[in-house]
Amino acid sequence: MSSNDREKIAIESHGLTMRFGDLIAVNNVDLSIERGSIYGFLGPNGSGKSTTLRMLCGLLTPSSGEARVLGMNSRTESEALKQRIGYMTQRFSLYDDLTVRENLQFISEVYALPRRERAPRIDELLRVYRLAERQKQRAGTLSGGQKQRLALACAVLHRPEILLLDEPTSAVDPQNRRDFWEGLFELADGGTTILVSTHYMDEATRCHRLAILDRGVKVADGSPKELSDRMDSIVLEVIADNPNAARNCLVGEPAISSITQLGIRLRVLLPKAIFDPQSATALVRARLEQSRIFAKVDAVAPDLEDVFVTVTRAHKRDAAS
Repeated sequence: MSSNDREKIAIESHGLTMRFGDLIAVNNVDLSIERGSIYGFLGPNGSGKSTTLRMLCGLLTPSSGEARVLGMNSRTESEALKQRIGYMTQRFSLYDDLTVRENLQFISEVYALPRRERAPRIDELLRVYRLAERQKQRAGTLSGGQKQRLALACAVLHRPEILLLDEPTSAVDPQNRRDFWEGLFELADGGTTILVSTHYMDEATRCHRLAILDRGVKVADGSPKELSDRMDSIVLEVIADNPNAARNCLVGEPAISSITQLGIRLRVLLPKAIFDPQSATALVRARLEQSRIFAKVDAVAPDLEDVFVTVTRAHKRDAAS
């Protein structure tokens, strides 16, 4: 890698591994994350997302492997690194008995922000995150969305180069989630590198690139489009008046690798190694017609949920073999 290419990389890891006794929480994870991008970790609870974030920001020391963040070793230079990153935990971790403004003042002291800069920076963040009218309110009395905005304001108060967010929208409503992501795009446009863990598919599609984690292993990574293009399954959409009957009809077909019901629609996955879209469609239509179930069957483009189902099932199958 040339020096110019290396300067574009905000985070790089090789063989990053974390063990807790006999449990391997993160297993040999390699990462290369560009500056100014939004990079997502997608996976269920227990997949290693939070542990990976904590190792990258220096809160956990890896059992093996290494990570370089902003050119610094996260193991040996963690104290210096903490001044250049922001970290927002999954649960609200500020002080309930302090006001909004007092929380921001406390964080400004933790990061040793110059005194003359503290009040103007706090005023700016209160305005940006729509908390000015709440600045004298105790943090514990805020709504979920307001707490989320306060936590983000605290995480970016010292203008970090990298922002790590651990499932930041798990406790807020869809509108607040959308507003939160608009704020993340603005930060990324300003040059901040953002790592965000999530189990929401719609959030993962908003990332520039992402890694899918399953039981501590990175099973896929790339942009949402790259992941969809690389998927080794044909995806069919089946629309039936009785989707449950259609599902029961197809569930016994050995060639079908997955069936997911979404309202009156079924998402049916078949392996590309055996089928093309035409033959896959013909098989499913034939099975339904044999059971006198009439449905509309079309090949469709895969979405990120299809990718997730495919790669995690393949990983479980490989692990069991």
